[in-house]
Amino acid sequence: MNSIEHATRYSGIGILRRIFYKIPSCYNKIIPSSEISSFNNCDVRRHFHKTIQRCAVSESKEKTDVLDKLEIRKFKKNLISRGPDLKKFMPIHNDTQYLKAEEIPYLKPVDGQNKKGCMAERLKHKILEKERIVDVVAGPDSYKDLPRLLAITEDNETAINVVLSFDETYADITPVRLNPDSVSAFVTIMRGCDNMCTYCIVPFTRGKERSRPIESIEDEIRRLSDQGVKEVILLGQNVNSYRDDSMNSFINDSQTNLAKGFKTVYKSKKGGLRFSDLLDKVSLIDPNMRIRFTSPHPKDFPDQVLQLIAERANICNQLHLPAQSGNSDVLERMRRGYTREAYLELIQHVRNIIPNVYLSSDFIAGFCGETESEFEDTLSLMQIVKYNYAYLFAYSMREKTAANRRYNDDVEEWVKKRRLQKMNEIYRTEVKKLNDAQIGQQQLILIEGVSKRNSQHLVGRNDGNVRVIISNCTVQENKSSVHTRKVVPGDYVVVQISDANSQTLRGIPLYFSSISDFTPSIEQRFRAYCE
Repeated sequence: MNSIEHATRYSGIGILRRIFYKIPSCYNKIIPSSEISSFNNCDVRRHFHKTIQRCAVSESKEKTDVLDKLEIRKFKKNLISRGPDLKKFMPIHNDTQYLKAEEIPYLKPVDGQNKKGCMAERLKHKILEKERIVDVVAGPDSYKDLPRLLAITEDNETAINVVLSFDETYADITPVRLNPDSVSAFVTIMRGCDNMCTYCIVPFTRGKERSRPIESIEDEIRRLSDQGVKEVILLGQNVNSYRDDSMNSFINDSQTNLAKGFKTVYKSKKGGLRFSDLLDKVSLIDPNMRIRFTSPHPKDFPDQVLQLIAERANICNQLHLPAQSGNSDVLERMRRGYTREAYLELIQHVRNIIPNVYLSSDFIAGFCGETESEFEDTLSLMQIVKYNYAYLFAYSMREKTAANRRYNDDVEEWVKKRRLQKMNEIYRTEVKKLNDAQIGQQQLILIEGVSKRNSQHLVGRNDGNVRVIISNCTVQENKSSVHTRKVVPGDYVVVQISDANSQTLRGIPLYFSSISDFTPSIEQRFRAYCE
């Protein structure tokens, strides 16, 4: 299993430490579609890790790959979509033994470890007391407190801070960019979730929804544009419920507009700048910078958001609409706030406004009480909608959730696995058809870099976030030019799709272009759609 590992010199309160960071590869995505999504859970965790690093280290930090001088280790774990809690202690124990193993004699035993994130908030004292292999427990809202927490461990003490905040957004923290040459960057715009789905632990571990001031988001994206970043992914636990009420001038009587047929467990929120306002502003910063966002809730797609996506060429025509189930009774038990019929109506409405939209979704197999008939409704929904991506999971009960209090986890594990496999088969069949239909199309591809499997190939992504492979060769400078040059990461290249499978497209590079030059106007797109 690959991991990102590096060390940072840390100046704390009267101490000098080096910190070792390890973020395990994303193995919580059950199906291989995680390989073709540029912002799967692993990437999102990497982004939050960069925020942690900025909080933990001083401005005089010194990065090093020398592991034999490490004194502190950080493990970033995520429990939301993984197995039972007790298994989470094993990676920590195993990593400690790994560093002490005889096969790597140049590594010293590590004198401190710390745990942060939603697992930290949930298990708290259990983590500190389990074999004393962890010294610091830091919740998701305590990253700024890391210098103090780490200093406490100097006296052989343990430290804990898992208090959730009502207003912490880390708006004043600029995440460390581990790869300054990356063409993409993540920008957190909000934290927390108010939806209270019965299976989900996020509201209890990440707290109430709170949004960054819109001005700070604009400033960060401008800096990224100046640094040559060509794609920004807006992040949030419920990203499209963004609402900036940081200034008095934003306070008014406007109500939250939900998609038709959707409801919430909380009262309508009044005033503030909404997600459509944010998309409007950030998409104007750099017309040739792609804008994506994750992870949304289907309820928060009013027409203002959909129409803006259709109008702005640099807001990608790709939407994540997590259904979780295709059966209304299961959705009611999940407290999702919509029925199968309302969800399908939203899908049709989205496709009417954004023709050729790429859709992705989440599905859970074997939620409490799910019958075979209810599960068949999920399969039929997948066949009707036809998703370009699907993240599929077998249900795993979480402590503190409403499902843990109200329901029994009564679907046997072998049944969950069988249903998961069936969902995967349906998804693969449908996505292969969708990818095959793109053969012959000319698409604008943002080049990310050289393929890890073959240095003679380059990898990029189209507007729908599908991975596209092309030859590493010279390309015409524009559509009518006779001059050519090599393709480098960050280039936009027009590619004719020549082959496809369920995960990847392959194409022939034609010429360099840009979003503004390649994408037809909204009037032209509407005319073509009508024809």
